[in-house]
Amino acid sequence: MLTPEEIEEIEHEAALVPVRRAACIEALKIVQQRRGYISDESLRDIAEHMGMSVEDLDSVATFYNLVFRRPVGRNVILLCDSISCYVMGYEKIYEYIRERLQIGFGETTRDGRFTLLPNCCLGTCDHAPALMINNELYRDLTTERLNEILTEYK
Repeated sequence: MLTPEEIEEIEHEAALVPVRRAACIEALKIVQQRRGYISDESLRDIAEHMGMSVEDLDSVATFYNLVFRRPVGRNVILLCDSISCYVMGYEKIYEYIRERLQIGFGETTRDGRFTLLPNCCLGTCDHAPALMINNELYRDLTTERLNEILTEYK
């Protein structure tokens, strides 16, 4: 069941677009921000509230890589694996994360601190390799710099 606060925020976003269904991505983001991910129950509730089928909303949710359909850690690492990042040292960064955090893509650390996900492009090819943690973009990565970055997140 959607909370009154979630409904209020969703209605605000729906009022900004000419077709209610156009606010479905914002509705997903609102619920995810409060709950951490979009459960099957949340998906059904949002779909009903938006006047959409569950299947239609799920196709939107699974298309966008920043909508999480299962639980994630407190901090989500999106590691860019584009060709630019690959050429500029992606493999070294990925191996460092795997060793330091003991997780691979799609996995969450035992303490729930980090989830690691691949991302096909972060739009910063001129500063590769890059990753994003939550909403913070990190560019021109080295393993030394990454070590400092990871210690900032609890």
